[in-house]
Amino acid sequence: MSFLFPSFLWGLLAVSVPIAIHIFNFRRTKRIYFTNVAFLKAVDTKTRSVRQIKHWLVMAARILAIVCLALAFAQPFLPAANSLAVDRRGITSLYLDNSYSMQNELNTKRYLDLATSRLSDLLGILRNVTTLQMVTNDFSSQEQGLYSAEKLRDRLTTIDLSNTPRTLEQVYRRQENLMIKHQNAGTNQLFWFSDFQKSTSGDLSGLKIDTASKLFLVPIQAVPEKNVFVDSAWLNTPFIRELQNNILFVKVSNSGKQEAKNVILKLTLDNTQASTASVNVPANGNATAKFNFNLKGKGYKKGQITFDDFPVTFDNNYYFVLNASPLIRILHIYGQKSSGNYIENVYANDSLFSVQSYSAQNIDPGLIKNSDLVILEGVDQLSGTLPQDLTDFVRNKGGSIAVVPPVIPVAENYSRFLSGLDISGLSTTGTTSPAPIALAPPDRNNPFFSDVFEESVRQEINLNLPTVASVWNWSGAGQLLLSLRNGQPYLNQATSGTGKVYLFSAPFNPENGNIAQHAIFVPVMYKIAASSVRAQRTSFTFDENPIALNLNNPEANAVYKLRRNKAEIIPVQRMTGNQLLLEIPQGDQLSEGLDAGYFELVRNDKTEQIIALNHNHAESRLQYYSPDELRSIFVGQKNVAVFDKIDDDAFSTAFQQQNMGTNLWKYFLYGALFFLMIEVALIRWMK
Repeated sequence: MSFLFPSFLWGLLAVSVPIAIHIFNFRRTKRIYFTNVAFLKAVDTKTRSVRQIKHWLVMAARILAIVCLALAFAQPFLPAANSLAVDRRGITSLYLDNSYSMQNELNTKRYLDLATSRLSDLLGILRNVTTLQMVTNDFSSQEQGLYSAEKLRDRLTTIDLSNTPRTLEQVYRRQENLMIKHQNAGTNQLFWFSDFQKSTSGDLSGLKIDTASKLFLVPIQAVPEKNVFVDSAWLNTPFIRELQNNILFVKVSNSGKQEAKNVILKLTLDNTQASTASVNVPANGNATAKFNFNLKGKGYKKGQITFDDFPVTFDNNYYFVLNASPLIRILHIYGQKSSGNYIENVYANDSLFSVQSYSAQNIDPGLIKNSDLVILEGVDQLSGTLPQDLTDFVRNKGGSIAVVPPVIPVAENYSRFLSGLDISGLSTTGTTSPAPIALAPPDRNNPFFSDVFEESVRQEINLNLPTVASVWNWSGAGQLLLSLRNGQPYLNQATSGTGKVYLFSAPFNPENGNIAQHAIFVPVMYKIAASSVRAQRTSFTFDENPIALNLNNPEANAVYKLRRNKAEIIPVQRMTGNQLLLEIPQGDQLSEGLDAGYFELVRNDKTEQIIALNHNHAESRLQYYSPDELRSIFVGQKNVAVFDKIDDDAFSTAFQQQNMGTNLWKYFLYGALFFLMIEVALIRWMK
C-alpha cells in the first residue's frame, strides 16, 4: 500500500490523546466507611470490572477512528501491477490535439469531441490532484501554470480548433520545459490525446522521451477517409490583363483511398461567380482544373475556389488574390541612344508600361532595384558600380535585363560583365560596316512566341522578314529566340540566378538593320517586358515564414500592418531592397487565432497590397498512425505506453485499473465514521 500524501500520517500521533485520557485518570479517590462492608465490596467489584471494559472499548474506538481518519487524508492506494503506473505526486501534463484534422468524425462525433470526453473522464480520476497542466496547439500563456482537475474541466468547454499545427516533438519540448519550471518530487507523466496524423506529427522515430518521465499515447481510432483540397493555383501568364481572356489553373488533391468523382469547383472573383469546373481526383492523387475568366478594372481582385466535401470542411475554401494589369517598370539605360528613340516609343502607347530613360553616367542604383526590366542600350564602357548593380539585380533580385550592343562594342569590357551572367564566348565581328542578313523565321513552337502572333501575321512575317547587321557573336547564352539565315544568333534568352538576360547581336540603328521598323519588333519587345514581370504569388500559407512581398516604393523604417476587418497585427518585418519580409504570428503569439482569408498590408493607414493566407496543406492529408505503428516506433522506450481504443466509456475504468491502482481512502473514511458510531453506542448504551 502506498500513500498519495504521506505527510498526513503525522496525524497518527493524535492517538496519544485518547490514550493519555484513558490511562492516566487524575481523579482522586475518596474512601467512605459503611457498616456492611462485605455487601458494598461485592457491588464495588462488579461495577469496577464493567467500567474497566467500557473504558478500554471506548479508547480503542477512538484510537481506530483517529487512525482511519489520518489514513484517509493520506489517501492510500494499492499500486497497479503495470510498471507505468501514474505517480500522483508528480506533475501530470495533458496534451489535447485541437488541430484542424480533429474536425473529422467517427460515428457522427468529431475526433476533438471524443478526445475531450475521454480527457474529462481522466480528470475525473485525477480529481484530487492539483499538479495538472494542459497543453493545446495554441501554446497560450494560460497553459504555463499548474491547476486542479476542476479548473481544467472548465477550460475544456472553451477549447476549439486551432489553425496552428504542431509536431509532437514541439509538444514534448513544450511540456518538458513547463514541467522543469514546476519541479516536483514525484515522477512526471505526459498524456497525448491526438489522432496522430502522419503529415503533422513529425519524425517520431527520432523522439526520445526522458526516462525520468512516463508517456501515455491515447490515439483516436481515426480512419483514413476521402478528403479533397486545393493544393495550389497559378496563372498561365506572369500577369493578367483586364478585358482579355485569362486562364487560371488549380491543382486539386485527394488524400483518401477512394476516387473523388465529379468534384464541382466554383471560381469567385470579388464575390461574383466567374466560372466553374468539374474534375475527377484519383485516390492519393491530384488533378488540374482550368478556369477561363475575364476581369474588368485594374487593381487587386479577391479570388476564391469553393467546393463541397464532408465531413472535413476547413479546407473547402481556397483564397487567392489577383493583381489585374500591374504596372511593368522599365528602366532604359543608354550610352548611344538610337536615332529613332525606339525603346521609349515602343512602350509609350500602352499604360501597362512605365518607362524611365537615363544616361549610363547618371544612373541611380536605387532605380535598378525597383525595376522589372532594365534595357542596356549602346553603352560603350560599363564602369563604376553599374556592372555589379546589374549583376545583383538579375542574379539575386530576379530581375531581367536586355543588352543591346553599341555600334562598336568593346568585347573585353562586356565579356567580363556577361560572364557573370552565365553568357560565354563573346566576340566582335571586327568590322565597322557588317553586311545585313535577313532573320530566319521564328520557331512557332517556342513558348516565347506562343501568344505573340496571329496566324495571318505569321504568314506575312515568313514572307518578309527584316535584315540585321550583327556587331558581335557568342557561343553560349541560353535559349535561342531569333537567328539570322546564316545560323548566327540574333536574340537569346538566358537564365542567370533568379533572373533573365536577353542578348541582342546588333544595335537598333537603321545602319544595322531595319528590325526596329518592322512589325516583329513591337511584339518581341512586349513579350520581353511581359516575361520580365515576376510571376504573381496568388496566395501564401500561415506556416510560410517569412513571406516575401515586392513593394513599389518602399519607405525606410516604415511599419507595416496586416489588417483583416477590424483586427490588426504587426508582424515581425524587415526590408531587403524592395522586398518586405513578414513573419506571420503563430497561435501562441496571438490573443485570437487567424482564420484563412484576405489581409490588407497597411502603411500609414493606406492599403499597399492585399494578400491571401490559407491553412497548411499538411492538415488536409488524413493518414494516421495506428496503435501498432506507434508501438513499433517507441518499441525501445519502456516508459512509453500506447492505448488501443478510447472511443467508448470504458476507457477511464480500464485506465484506472491498469495504471492507477485501487484507491483506499474512502474505505478508511467509512472506517472512521464506523468507529465514531461505535464510540457513541458504547457511551450511550453500555452501563
